[in-house]
Amino acid sequence: MKLIGVTGGVGAGKSALLTRVMEICNCKVIFSDNVANDVKKKGMPAYDALVNLLGDGILEVNADGCYGEIDKKKMAAAIFKDDTLLQKVNDILHPATNKYIADIIDQERALGEIDYLFIEAALLIENGYKDIVDEMWYIFASEEVRRQRLKKARGYSDEKIDGILKAQLSEEVFRQKCDFVVDNSNDLDNAIEQIRKQLEV
Repeated sequence: MKLIGVTGGVGAGKSALLTRVMEICNCKVIFSDNVANDVKKKGMPAYDALVNLLGDGILEVNADGCYGEIDKKKMAAAIFKDDTLLQKVNDILHPATNKYIADIIDQERALGEIDYLFIEAALLIENGYKDIVDEMWYIFASEEVRRQRLKKARGYSDEKIDGILKAQLSEEVFRQKCDFVVDNSNDLDNAIEQIRKQLEV
């Protein structure tokens, strides 16, 4: 099983592309955003730690008055504009997410049923995955294309996009740290062809 990390800036189309990749080869895709949500669920590693840190106010309350899952909006409001608290939340979420992903990698290696395991995340390079994966892929799309996608798909303002882009790695760093670059500035079919050639499928 080949382990491939897939990264790139916001709006590059990583998720849409990998959804298509699942159709062309025997693989599994770990979407790190989904994992970050999973580890916050009741009974999962980060749940208790986050509630202890931020209090019961971040929880959903059901009709019986019982506490349920962590409410995304309540949690976001609790850490809004508090960088120290945000750092503490990240210190809980990042290790829990990385451990969850490491466990999936071990399980899939033991099963030996797939040819490729893809891990998709914006912060793979920053989180040291270069030392874990067999190959690191950079999904590239021009800034103009990414801006258009973010406005259309997510309704982001220019100001919000500016802030996100400023916080992410530069194109030069992505290219320098990755083994293979997929140009996803055009349509998905074009990008899929590049991947077919790389995987020889």
